[in-house]
Order: sequence, then C-alpha cells, then structure tokens
Amino acid sequence: MQADSAVELGRDDESLDLPWTSEEGPRYYELKRDLRLLEKIPEAQNAALRDFLMTLNARTSSFESAKCDTWTTNEINPEEDIFGLPWKFGSYVDLLFADDTARFSFESYELWLKKMTALLQRAPDIPASAEFVLRRCRYHQSDSFREGFYVTFFLFGYGKDEDSARRQWEIALALVSHAMVQSVQNTLN
Repeated sequence: MQADSAVELGRDDESLDLPWTSEEGPRYYELKRDLRLLEKIPEAQNAALRDFLMTLNARTSSFESAKCDTWTTNEINPEEDIFGLPWKFGSYVDLLFADDTARFSFESYELWLKKMTALLQRAPDIPASAEFVLRRCRYHQSDSFREGFYVTFFLFGYGKDEDSARRQWEIALALVSHAMVQSVQNTLN
C-alpha cells in the first residue's frame, strides 16, 4: 500500500468549519455522541465505510469524523499509473482528535501522521493508496470559534473493474482502521 501525508495550512487551502451545514441538504452529525445518526448519512450505506465510521466514532476511540464521501471512477492520474489498473474506488473522511487539547495541537497531529504513514508503508503490497492531509479547522462554539486542525484521509483502491477496485479499497480500509488504533498509542500522552 502506498501511504503519504501532507500539510496544507495556507490561507487558500481547504479548511473546515465544525459544525458544518450545506444548502444541498447534508449536514454534520456528531456520531461520537450517537452512532445511530449513521442512518442519516447516505455514504454509510457502504458496509465497509459504515464499519470504519463506527470504529472511528466509538466512545473508546481517540478520533471522530466530520464528513465523508465515496466514488468510483476510471479517471486515473499519471502518478497512479504505477498500479497499472484502469479503475479506482475512492473515499475521503475528515477526521479529528476527540480530545479537546489534541485537536488544537499541531504537534499531536504531526506525530500521529508520522506514525500512521510509517505503519501503512509496512502494510502488504496491495493496489491501494492512502493520503492524510493536515488542514485548519474552525471549531465554532456559541458566538465564537477557535482555530485548530483536522485531517482529510483519502483512500483509493485500484482494480481491473469497478468491483475489484472496491474490494481493494475495502481491504485497505481495514488495514487503515487497525493502523489507526496502533498509531494513536503514545501520541496523545
């Protein structure tokens, strides 16, 4: 599995406001407080993503999610040619530390990203890639907000057709889920 991380903290880079809403209908659901809200998230109909979100937002988890999406495409970027496969199944999950102190600590996120990518780089060689992008988040409370951080986690599985790309993505998502548990140990202490 290919794994990498990046930092995008520039003024024009993507950022997140939490909680968030959209005019199209989707909105933020605080899954950490009530996993039954998964029923309101259309992307959670994907069983593998649903399981990942349940693990990510479990009461014992050090993380929580803010947004997610999945898609299938046959548009392969030049840097993805290394897999030699015409289809990819992709996803992103915006995630953040559940701990109020850690979510505002650049150092905590940076340490976790280093551990996470190192673990995934040792994972089995499968046609999949993971990228973690550290970004700015404005955590809104009442009439004010506080600047902190979050991570957009992109995952792609590659295959000869849509089904095989999805299966590789599912395998990679399970690997990431296990690595998240291992990588967070000693990160927040």
